[in-house]
Amino acid sequence: MTQTISTPAPAASPTTRQHVTDLILVAKRGLGLSYTAIAEALGTHRVWTTSALLGQHPFPAAVAEKLCTLLELPGACSPILQEVPMRGSFETLPPTDPTIYRLYEALQVYGPALKYLIHEDFGDGIMSAINFDLQLGRVPAEDGERVQIILTGKFLPYKW
Repeated sequence: MTQTISTPAPAASPTTRQHVTDLILVAKRGLGLSYTAIAEALGTHRVWTTSALLGQHPFPAAVAEKLCTLLELPGACSPILQEVPMRGSFETLPPTDPTIYRLYEALQVYGPALKYLIHEDFGDGIMSAINFDLQLGRVPAEDGERVQIILTGKFLPYKW
């Protein structure tokens, strides 16, 4: 009896952003890279890059090419990475992931207070999530490390 060894069929060319995101996550894991290491290699902001790797932002062409090289992704991924994505999620609310749920919970509890204080301090308007920056860090504390999240967005007054 002869044994036949078959080689796996080549992966189909990626056609959707979700497919590319899946390829990114597999490559990241296989290469043993952290999100921070990828951002450093690309020369991009760590939080923005992680969000982009998860499909929430388009990559500039040069960065998409560099990412494909770094993660050994098919060249067909680059144009898909440059497309403006469908942002957000179509999950049911409230979110079920515990970390995301706690952020959601914090905004449910403190969101109205933040809204009123923004209006009190700035007037009638909103904080932009387009002209926006987000920082994530650690803060030492006696009872254990704390997560620090800093959101900064441009104030956009309502125009009548």
